[in-house]
Amino acid sequence: MKFAIILLSLILVQIVSVQAGSLYDIPLKDIDGKPTSLAAYKGKVLLIVNVASKCGNTPQYTALEAMQKKYESQGFTVLGFPCNDFAGQEPGSAEQIKEFCSSTYSVTFPLFEKLHVKGPEQHPLYAALTGKESPTPGPIDWNFAKFVISRDGKIITRFKASTKPDTQEVTSAVEAAIAAK
Repeated sequence: MKFAIILLSLILVQIVSVQAGSLYDIPLKDIDGKPTSLAAYKGKVLLIVNVASKCGNTPQYTALEAMQKKYESQGFTVLGFPCNDFAGQEPGSAEQIKEFCSSTYSVTFPLFEKLHVKGPEQHPLYAALTGKESPTPGPIDWNFAKFVISRDGKIITRFKASTKPDTQEVTSAVEAAIAAK
């Protein structure tokens, strides 16, 4: 039975990837479980990050929130995707994740339903971000990997989990994407 579920998941990922056409078309759920997609952010520069509450990189939430505040008026937003794929570092429920992010880091940027960024249950968004058709192919290395997405939904670049959001490398990529209007 488990094999059948995994096989069905892989087929679904392939179907959604083929039909999607763009990152905007991939179905998502927000942290409250409501259906959405990246189309809700069309025209904005995005920083997509797989996040976790119990990781050595968790303090990056501070810099991510600072980026959100600094650039949001210029058409930018951070999007956080909780993930428990690395050493069980995001074990919480959606409510626990929301509470942690809000009370510990004052996060205001959008959070989404917990998903898989690797393996047989990899979410179609991350299949698109890391697949062979992506300009940034290859597996996610850990929690807090970052993808910069242009205003028209194209993947611009990717940063490893260890690259902090407030480095010159990341801020330059975000600022260039914002300026590209």
